[in-house]
Amino acid sequence: MLGSATPVQAMHIAEGFLPLQWAVFWWAVSLPFFMVGLRSLTRITKKNPELKLLLALAGAFTFVLSALKIPSVTGSCSHPTGTGLGTILFGPLVMTVLGSLVLVFQAILLAHGGVTTLGANVFSMAIVGPIVAYVVYNTVMKTGKQKLAVFLAATLGDLLTYLMTALQLALAFPAAQGGFIASFGKFVSIFAITQLPLAITEGLLTVLVWGWLQKYGQQELKTLKFLEQES
Repeated sequence: MLGSATPVQAMHIAEGFLPLQWAVFWWAVSLPFFMVGLRSLTRITKKNPELKLLLALAGAFTFVLSALKIPSVTGSCSHPTGTGLGTILFGPLVMTVLGSLVLVFQAILLAHGGVTTLGANVFSMAIVGPIVAYVVYNTVMKTGKQKLAVFLAATLGDLLTYLMTALQLALAFPAAQGGFIASFGKFVSIFAITQLPLAITEGLLTVLVWGWLQKYGQQELKTLKFLEQES
């Protein structure tokens, strides 16, 4: 099972890999999240244009980390997502837009992912991952341990993205014997060896960047906190 890896690029499903009906389905599911996120992003930038630089940082962080494809021992590859930082700063809706733009540029410029599979990639990396990261961060923050909250949000957001992609692939390609469950187990096992340490590494890196922001971007973080209180 481990030796029969399919080159789907881990959490970026390759162009043309999904059957047409599933490609259309994930586009339809992801589009409403993107539209709502676009409204939220527009509201933030109009009200506080000084936050555009911080938005650019969150987008660049996601672009760089998710473009780092690490070869897997199973013949495919894995990569971080980088969506945890933007989610902690701006929430999951804004991160849906930033993540979608990152995926578009990667599909066009790097052939990392694809246009037909963009809806599926957006749903796993720019919707499910950020939602999980947001819930985890706010839950752990109730204990007052911010660094732990940042670490777990980034780590678990990464892992749930990876599990969502495995679920998408299993739904599209159920095994001849064992159906969806067997197929899901196969796709999970393909990336688990490299994805688990990558998720932990992403969590640690996000904590470091968060500490840097607290040191050098206090004014921007105060603005974000004020916006959260208003909403």
